[in-house]
Amino acid sequence: MIRFATISPCYNEELVLEQSVARLSALFDDLTAKKKISPESQIVFVNDGSTDGTWPLIERLHRENSRVRGINLTRNVGHQNAIMAGMMTAREWADAVVTIDADLQDDLSAIEQMIDAHAEGSEIVYGVKVQRKADPLLKRLSAEAFYRLQASMGVESIMNHADFRLMSRRALDILSQYHERNLYLRGLIPMLGLQSSQVDDVISERTAGTSKYTLHKMLGLALDGITSFSVRPLYAITYMGAAFIFISLCIAIYVLHAIIAGTAMPGWASIILSIWLVGGFVLMAIGIVGIYIGKIYQEVKGRPLYNIKEIL
Repeated sequence: MIRFATISPCYNEELVLEQSVARLSALFDDLTAKKKISPESQIVFVNDGSTDGTWPLIERLHRENSRVRGINLTRNVGHQNAIMAGMMTAREWADAVVTIDADLQDDLSAIEQMIDAHAEGSEIVYGVKVQRKADPLLKRLSAEAFYRLQASMGVESIMNHADFRLMSRRALDILSQYHERNLYLRGLIPMLGLQSSQVDDVISERTAGTSKYTLHKMLGLALDGITSFSVRPLYAITYMGAAFIFISLCIAIYVLHAIIAGTAMPGWASIILSIWLVGGFVLMAIGIVGIYIGKIYQEVKGRPLYNIKEIL
């Protein structure tokens, strides 16, 4: 039997926590009865700077249920950093952890399959979404497009995998050696090179509350995922610059021909169009380069990803 823990980041999740604890406790009872996990296994909630009653509720659940533990961060640090805080703290308590969102939309039955795969030698087990009908259409389409964009940019990741995964203590120990400020676990964990496997994850409807993962946050995560693991956008700028130079040479030949043939006519439309086109390209190029420079700036400062205020 292994000492096991689930890690759930929480941001304003007071509406779902009681139900989540009840469902996870039932799962833990079943797995303990099957002698797949130790009775000392833990349900860990990471309070990521919630502004509602999430932390007081975690404190009460901790008093009522010996399995429940809480990690209270000093402020909101974001989903990825909150997961990292939970994993790095829980690796002192557990032989393996499963990260799962507090709303439990991921398939709880897949956790037993993850534990079985770990027992067979997998250090990392990914939950891969095979059915996303519970997600809005826009989210499904944008997610598919993002995974394909990542692949085209050379980012190593698991298709249709979010942050529902099992990691062994060995995997966590290796992950702890990575000190990146711009954290994107979906791209970072496959780089560990450990034996891994996959299980199916069927997404269910959220039972209460609303998703805290807004479009703005998803776009920010997507941007981090690409710029933290690929320099292809920089090469794309170079190739686009070369293409613009070629186009300008073609225009120059056309202008010379028009002058020689006497067909040149004054006009500003083409000039204005060219200025806007080239200006837009230059601004985009500066922006992309600026993102990379900004990331270097953040990494060089070496600030901690999170600060823990209290551990239950």
